Amino acid sequence: MSKGLVRTCASCGAKNRIPARHLADAGVCGRCKVPLRPLAEPIDADETSFAEIVAGATVPVLVDFWAAWCAPCRAAAPGVKKVASDMAGKAVVLKVDTERHPALAAQYDVRGIPNFVVLKGGRVVSQRAGLVGPDELARWLEGVR
Repeated sequence: MSKGLVRTCASCGAKNRIPARHLADAGVCGRCKVPLRPLAEPIDADETSFAEIVAGATVPVLVDFWAAWCAPCRAAAPGVKKVASDMAGKAVVLKVDTERHPALAAQYDVRGIPNFVVLKGGRVVSQRAGLVGPDELARWLEGVR
């Protein structure tokens, strides 16, 4: 059974479970019926949430493989957050801490960080290691069909 992502309604504080396939969709709070906007922030993903989101997303998924000790990763973080906000409804952005989830990094052959992967339908569309600006990340996502 799908667990989905729990989002808290800003209006009433209710916890709303959003299935992976609806993370880029607008919805309504189950309690107060106030609109819930599409997800507009990066998701810190573990193995379980990563698999669920990548398998269920109906939009491209940008994955930022990073680590806290990595200065370029920290420099990229504001841009990754901007892309998540700017691409809300059009893409989902995940952050994977390679120190906490090395198996995910190995699965995508991440040898240097930051490392950015764009997935669509569970398949790698593009991948690149190194610092990348938010405009370029957005172009990658917009170019996915």
